[in-house]
Amino acid sequence: MTADIEATSQNHYAAFRHGAFLRFWAARFLTTFAAQIVSVAVGWQVYDLTRSPFDLGLVGVIQFIPSLLLVLVTGAVSDRFGRRLIMGLASFLEALCALALFALAFRGLSGPLPIFVVLVVFGTARAFFGPASSSLVANLVPAKDFANAVAWNSSAWQTATIVGPVAGGLLYGVAAGAAYGAAALLMLIAGLLVLSIPKPEQRTATEKPTLDTLFAGFGYIRREKVVLGAISLDLFAVLLSGATALLPVYARDILELGPWGLGMLRAAPSVGAIFVALWLARRPIRDHAGLMMLIAVVVWGSLTTVFGVSTFPWLSIAMLALMGAADMVSVYVRETLIQLWTPDELRGRVNAVNQVFVGASNEVGEFRAGMMAAGIGTMPAVVFGGVGAVAVAGLWAWLFPELRKVRHLNSRA
Repeated sequence: MTADIEATSQNHYAAFRHGAFLRFWAARFLTTFAAQIVSVAVGWQVYDLTRSPFDLGLVGVIQFIPSLLLVLVTGAVSDRFGRRLIMGLASFLEALCALALFALAFRGLSGPLPIFVVLVVFGTARAFFGPASSSLVANLVPAKDFANAVAWNSSAWQTATIVGPVAGGLLYGVAAGAAYGAAALLMLIAGLLVLSIPKPEQRTATEKPTLDTLFAGFGYIRREKVVLGAISLDLFAVLLSGATALLPVYARDILELGPWGLGMLRAAPSVGAIFVALWLARRPIRDHAGLMMLIAVVVWGSLTTVFGVSTFPWLSIAMLALMGAADMVSVYVRETLIQLWTPDELRGRVNAVNQVFVGASNEVGEFRAGMMAAGIGTMPAVVFGGVGAVAVAGLWAWLFPELRKVRHLNSRA
C-alpha cells in the first residue's frame, strides 16, 4: 500500500491516466461552471424584478429544499441504478431548466414566481446529480489514484466557482438570454460527456426497497465513527463559523472597498483552495490524515477570527485566501474518507446525506451569521464563529478518537 501511495505521489496526473475520469472531470467542471452562471444571472434578474434582499435569500433556499426533502430517494436511486445514467440525465434536466429561464427572460416578467418554480426543478436535478457524481468517481479510478482524483476534482470545482460568476456577470451584461443560453449549452455538453463514459463496474443495491434500505445511509454513518466524525465536523464547524453572508458588510462598511472589493473577498477563498488542491495532487497526504483534518479546522477557525477583527483590506483578503487553503485540506480528507470507507452499494445514500449536511451547514450557517450580526454586531459574530470552529475541532478530537487516529486515506490501517 505504501508503494502505491508513493507511485501516485510521483505521478501528479495519475487520475487522468483513466480516460473515463477525464470525461467525468470535464463534465463536472462544465456543470459547475454553468451552475455558477445561472446563479449570478438569476440573482441579478430577481433583484431587478423585486429589489428585495429577502427574495435573493429565497433563491438559495429554494434550490436546497429538494436535496433535503429527497435525501432518502436521491441516494437510493444512485445506488440502485447506474450513477453515470443518473448524472447524465440530471445534467440534461439542468439544461432544460436553463432553457426555461432563457424563455422567461424574453417574456417581460412582472414577478419572480415563474423563476422560483424553475429553480425548484433545477434544485431537484442538482439533488440527484450530487450523490451520483460524488459516488461515480470511485468507480472510475482505482483506490490508489482516488486521492489524486479528489484533488483534481476540487481544483476544477474551485476554478469554476471563480470564473463562472465572472462569466455569468459578463454574459448577463450582454443579455439575460445570453447567460442562460450559454449555461444550457454547457450542461448539454456535460451530459453527453457523462453518457460517453463506458459503463463502469458498480455494486448496485439489489435488496427490495424498504424503510430500512432507504435509511441505510444514515445507519451506516451512525455506525461508522470515522465517516460520522468527518461529516459532522464539517457540519458544525461551518454552521458556527460561516462568514460568507457577511462579506458585503465587510466590503462596504468595514473595509470600505466597494463592489469590486466584494468580488475580491468572494474570490479569495477559492484562490487559496486551488493552490492547495494542486499541491495535494502533487503531494498527497500519506499519513496522519485524520489529525491533519482536525488541524485544518483549527487553522481555519483561527484565521476566521483574525479576519473577523481585521480592518485592513490586504490582511482580510490574505486571511480569506488562507481560510480557503485550510478548508481545502479538510474537504480533501473528508471526501476521500467518505468515498473509500463506504461500501460501493451504499455510496449514493451516504453521499446524499453528506450533500444535505453540507448544504444545511452553508445555508443555516449564513442564517446564524446574519442573525448574530444583527444582534451583537458583524465583527463579534465572525469572531464568535471562528472561536466556535476551533472549539468544535477540539471537542471532535475527543469525541471521535477513531477519526483522530486515521492514518492512511485509502486504508483502515
